[in-house]
Amino acid sequence: MEIGTIGAGDFAQAFAKRVLKAGHKVKMSNSRGLDSLREIVNQLGRGATAATREEAVTCEMVLLAVPWDNVHETLERLPKWKNQILIDGTNPFHGKAGNFMPANVGNLSTSQFVAALAPGARVVKAFNHMPVPNLEADPVVNGARRVAFISADDGGAKKQVQTLLENCGYSVVDLGNLRDGGLIQQAGGPIAGRDFFEKGEYHK
Repeated sequence: MEIGTIGAGDFAQAFAKRVLKAGHKVKMSNSRGLDSLREIVNQLGRGATAATREEAVTCEMVLLAVPWDNVHETLERLPKWKNQILIDGTNPFHGKAGNFMPANVGNLSTSQFVAALAPGARVVKAFNHMPVPNLEADPVVNGARRVAFISADDGGAKKQVQTLLENCGYSVVDLGNLRDGGLIQQAGGPIAGRDFFEKGEYHK
């Protein structure tokens, strides 16, 4: 499968490394254009290509990996969604790394905002609880699998993302819908930033 990314920062690159290792292809995109992506895709290696955002969103599955302050503008400028799966990896923070401030999103999850801004997309919340170093690390440690949490209102889309994550080596836990499950895993939620493993024998 070919997966697009909207954003090409540390999080998107860590995600790309993981899915490339699992045998998928990745179209990386950002707001700065193709030239800024050349070094990134060269480092990622085979299976990674630079793309415009318009090209990236034609993929069956797309990762949203931009700062929260840029979400509205980013989604507003994209073509209309046509039933693609949109993995929401955003967390409610204003500012940039090193100068974060929690954003007030009330009693909604960030994915509910994303879904409202991306009509036609099937939104699945994933990776929100997982810091970049954990995403970069091997998902299997001493025979135990790192847990990845997912939430969605669309059962079919959730199942497809679950299959992708299991293919990458994770043990997947379904937290329910975008609101309730989203609030549990996003920044400020009870499992945000925590590292969970499923015990048991597992061989890659």
